[in-house]
Amino acid sequence: MMRVFGVFGDPIEHSLSPSMHNAAFRALGIKGCYHAFRVSRPRLADAIYGAAAMGFGGLNLTIPLKEEALRLESLEVDDLAREIGAVNTISFSADKGEGGAEYRIRIQGHNTDGRGALLALQGAGVRVRGSRVLIIGAGGAARALAYSLDREGAEISIANRRVHRAHDLAASVGGTGFSLSDLDRLVSQADVIINATSVGMREGDGRIIDGHLLKSHHAVFDIVYNRETELISDARSAGAVAIDGVMMLVYQGAEAFEIWTGRRAPVDVMERAVRERLEKRRRDEVGG
Repeated sequence: MMRVFGVFGDPIEHSLSPSMHNAAFRALGIKGCYHAFRVSRPRLADAIYGAAAMGFGGLNLTIPLKEEALRLESLEVDDLAREIGAVNTISFSADKGEGGAEYRIRIQGHNTDGRGALLALQGAGVRVRGSRVLIIGAGGAARALAYSLDREGAEISIANRRVHRAHDLAASVGGTGFSLSDLDRLVSQADVIINATSVGMREGDGRIIDGHLLKSHHAVFDIVYNRETELISDARSAGAVAIDGVMMLVYQGAEAFEIWTGRRAPVDVMERAVRERLEKRRRDEVGG
């Protein structure tokens, strides 16, 4: 029997998750199919309960639903997702009810974003424990990154346009918050620099930091994955380790895949599917 998996979000047309997960199912011979579903915030509970009732194998959640999922009373949220304050992966399992006559569907919430980022760094040979990590941004992605990297033993600094948010997030992980005006000094002191904002997603966005500040000893990670950003280009020019957002997308997806299937995810296959899909989009845009 073919099991259905999916990602819920609004908007959702841009999602690369179907290409990534369907490639993984094919590679391992798993009878599964993954689709994108547009689900608005007010309909999230209905959509999740409906997926559970129809026997879905698992779900991903994206903007703007990750925080909304925490409101579901029947959702069993793991410790990391609760600390981060966001759920991006949902798994379903069946427990016998009282007397063993009926089954209750357990709906469990996880967050694989931070783990995905950590694996992306480690996969590029970056040593996280004991390193000085500068995270630019204080939104949901930055929060997932900060919690996961703090657990791994990194020293965290947060820089953000709204400095009070930087202070709040940094305080929650024993780090220090700063304003974007402090970036020049912070970059020179950091081992790992992470852009967790949307700057660079579009041509003409400009640079989040001055590329001349980057040195060969830096590791630079940009969560933007739809194009090679100026930050990544500058990092390559400086001889630094440069990690684009595709790897975070792939590794967080691989973590979700393993939660759902109990099988080791074919990371190389998933990465190739994402990069091929991105390249096709770029060609279509140029041709259009």
